[in-house]
Amino acid sequence: MAVRAIRGAIQLDDDQREAILEGTAELIAEVMSRNELTADDVISVLFTTTPDLTAEFPALAARKTGFHAVPLMCATEIPVPGAMPRVVRLMAHVETDRPRSQIQHVYLRGAVALRLDIAQ
Repeated sequence: MAVRAIRGAIQLDDDQREAILEGTAELIAEVMSRNELTADDVISVLFTTTPDLTAEFPALAARKTGFHAVPLMCATEIPVPGAMPRVVRLMAHVETDRPRSQIQHVYLRGAVALRLDIAQ
């Protein structure tokens, strides 16, 4: 089994607690599904949010989806002028038999524009 990093992001409509929880849960579900993972495969997840998202921690959504024993961390993205607003990003470290070329990085809603080179 190899350790792989999976990237993902989702743009939210607004800075509301439920929007952050629902959007983050959607992102996590897509990452897990597209990469055929279970919570036991996940080593750790780093979440970041743009500075305009402050209503809730994205990690709470991960806990609610079953990541009870997974180390989670939240941070704020650097405030680059002109950057896309209201984005939750994640980088998950996982154990998988998939080669790097078969890892599915997940960019949802407006966040697809962030990484057109790897968004699927």
